[in-house]
Amino acid sequence: MAIATINPATGEVVKTFQPLTEAEIEKKLQLAVSVFRAERKTPYAVRAKRMLKAAQILERDKDKFGHLMTLEMGKTYKSAVAEALKCTTACRYYAENTERFLADEVVETGAKKSFIRYLPIGPILAVMPWNFPFWQVIRFAAPALMAGNVGLLKHASNVPQCALAIESIFLEAGFPEGAFQTLLIGSGQVDALLNDPRVVAATLTGSEQAGIQVGVGAAKRIKKVVLELGGSDPFIVMPSADLDAAVATAVQARVQNNGQSCIAAKRFIVAEPIAGEFERKFVAKMASLQIGDPFDEKTELGPLATPDGVKDLDADVQKTVKAGAKVLTGGHPLKRPGNYYAPTVLTNIPKNSPAYGEELFGPVASVFRVKDLDEAIRLANDVRFGLGASAWTNDEKERERFINELEAGMVFINKMVASDPRIPFGGVKASGHGRELSVLGIREFVNAKTVWIA
Repeated sequence: MAIATINPATGEVVKTFQPLTEAEIEKKLQLAVSVFRAERKTPYAVRAKRMLKAAQILERDKDKFGHLMTLEMGKTYKSAVAEALKCTTACRYYAENTERFLADEVVETGAKKSFIRYLPIGPILAVMPWNFPFWQVIRFAAPALMAGNVGLLKHASNVPQCALAIESIFLEAGFPEGAFQTLLIGSGQVDALLNDPRVVAATLTGSEQAGIQVGVGAAKRIKKVVLELGGSDPFIVMPSADLDAAVATAVQARVQNNGQSCIAAKRFIVAEPIAGEFERKFVAKMASLQIGDPFDEKTELGPLATPDGVKDLDADVQKTVKAGAKVLTGGHPLKRPGNYYAPTVLTNIPKNSPAYGEELFGPVASVFRVKDLDEAIRLANDVRFGLGASAWTNDEKERERFINELEAGMVFINKMVASDPRIPFGGVKASGHGRELSVLGIREFVNAKTVWIA
């Protein structure tokens, strides 16, 4: 894929970029190592002051950054501005809590003194996706920089201006040149970076296949890696739930970010007694969504990020229909300029079809009917993914069973799955390993050094 800004709403090529040469990459790696030697000794108070400044810049220029996100990947302008503001929460959270998170942890052993000291490890490579072009990066960068590490960003090739803008934020905030660098390179250059001994660890948010490639590349070099991969998240509705609230949230959970979110609800699993009513209301709301220019404040659903995204999504829908599924609304690309796909609801979905358990990246919902709680849990777990899960019930026993038995890294009761700096984010099974955010996120890329003083 060329490194370029291509407006998803029109197909217009706005700006193109040349990938870095090997010599330019080498210069950036040398700078990263040099800066790390100093940054690892920088007091927390100094880092915190810079990170709080980064939050102020994100807040000050939220409209500019929102415009960039909408231009490059097509999310609605309103949600793009909200993303910029969400980034400020992560910056402030780690500015205010890192010193406490990484303070020496005393362990009683019988020694004169024994403790764990958390120390930075060096330059970390972040391979990031286009769907949340600021938030995905900031939620890595804020803890990494606050811990004293330095960051090397390989962003998705269709959001280069977002990638460069994030680097400029940290520079303006007072971080030294080289503390956070954007590398405008193609995916084919990632393995060479993993092979470089100066890159000590990696984190990737993206597809399952990309995670396998980076995971294998890191493993071959015995390097730590955090992988946040795809999801086929269930959204379970039981008879005791507030049905209207569940339906309204279900639509939002499916079409957030134009349907392109790893934690978007994909499979809607509904108890038989309420399934008919849920289906009618859900289909009506999906069909009534206002589709259009993502810069228009009235637009509820914008374009997919790329033409290939439309092609792949439609191929999955058509395969599912051919296998026997029924289309309740949508089921096709929209005939208009840009990368638009109709809001779609499928039902009667066979197990051997993509919509049963694959990650359909776009506004396509799979609806299943189940007879009871046991079947709901079995169906929810009958996929290889395990990122998030949303369950709607006002029955305490059902709630406990969902919490304990759903195979997911995150379970939200009577709420759609979301990310928040205060709680861990990540999955199990093919959805990856490791955690972002919270105290667990910042401790992924530090050396938990045991100290024993006799």
